[in-house]
Amino acid sequence: MKHFKNYIKYLLLIILLVVGCRNKQERNIEFMPDMYESPAYKTYEVAPLSPPEHTVKRGELPYSYPNTIEGYEQAKAQLHNPLATDTLQQTQNLTNGKALYGIYCVLCHGEKGDGKGVLVQREKILGVPNYKSRELTEGSIYHVLYYGRNTMPAFANQLSEKERWQVAMYVEQLRDKR
Repeated sequence: MKHFKNYIKYLLLIILLVVGCRNKQERNIEFMPDMYESPAYKTYEVAPLSPPEHTVKRGELPYSYPNTIEGYEQAKAQLHNPLATDTLQQTQNLTNGKALYGIYCVLCHGEKGDGKGVLVQREKILGVPNYKSRELTEGSIYHVLYYGRNTMPAFANQLSEKERWQVAMYVEQLRDKR
């Protein structure tokens, strides 16, 4: 019994030394790390679950044109800008469209929409079209912003529906200026 108490004392001493020598600045061994690092969800974060079938996300409407050549042609012919056309709101939409164009489009398409952006000049990408040389409508511009085309990526995740229409308005204005 006396030896058993000594073993317990030594065991407790070793445990205290191991726990006391822990360096908080270095990576330590964790037993069952999933207990320490659980996936944290923010209060109003979008749930990672798939939505139920035939439902629409709040504040968004589904885009009814498919990502095909036929869908592009349909959008080109049928899709029209729903934003208000009175002078004050149109000026504000064009101002926002210009700012968004400067963020997302200038690198490839250039400030004038001539297809001579910084990446084209440095030959990082080739074949960016000039807006003036193409038959474009606001619907076709919106469709390309939504799905992307050729080497141009889609901007549906970066831009809201209103912002995509504002960029389309600004691109139309660039075409009319030239």
